[in-house]
Amino acid sequence: MFELGRFIEDCRSARAEGDCHKAVREVVAKAVSEPSSVFAALGEPREAGFEKLYQGPDLTIINFTWAPLMTLMPHNHNMWAVIGLYAGREDNIFWRRTPGAIEAAGAQALTCGTAVALGREVIHSVTNPIGKMTSALHVYGGDFFAPGRSEWDPETLEEQAFDFDKSRRLFREANRRFSAAAEHAT
Repeated sequence: MFELGRFIEDCRSARAEGDCHKAVREVVAKAVSEPSSVFAALGEPREAGFEKLYQGPDLTIINFTWAPLMTLMPHNHNMWAVIGLYAGREDNIFWRRTPGAIEAAGAQALTCGTAVALGREVIHSVTNPIGKMTSALHVYGGDFFAPGRSEWDPETLEEQAFDFDKSRRLFREANRRFSAAAEHAT
């Protein structure tokens, strides 16, 4: 049974291990292997957004929910990350730096119950390609909200400072589109 306090403590303990992002991945994989238990503890998502579950200088845990067909521009974390899906699907495009921009270098589709570790240098964009909400636990090996991260313009692929306000607007816009589509369907 997923219990948030225990999950946070297990992630913190795993963070203290030598190969910490792999140890954290095991904690997250165990949690998302029982999606109904995560829903029971965190509640059924009603809209896209992110909820900070834990924040410290060496570890951040966030519950992300992506609206149907929502895409977040390419971005980096400048720290390792572990993503564990407990609802829906998440498609990742991985990018590599080129002189002045980035280019696509690979992709991975994550499904409910999967957990993956991303290295410190990874640049990725995220899309929810399905018609329902996608939810995931994200664990980062540092303070996710500290400055110094980058995002890339989705049209020009030029690097710029990560803008949390822009990300919040993207989530709000995705919620408006989802609500409008739901109203239109009824």
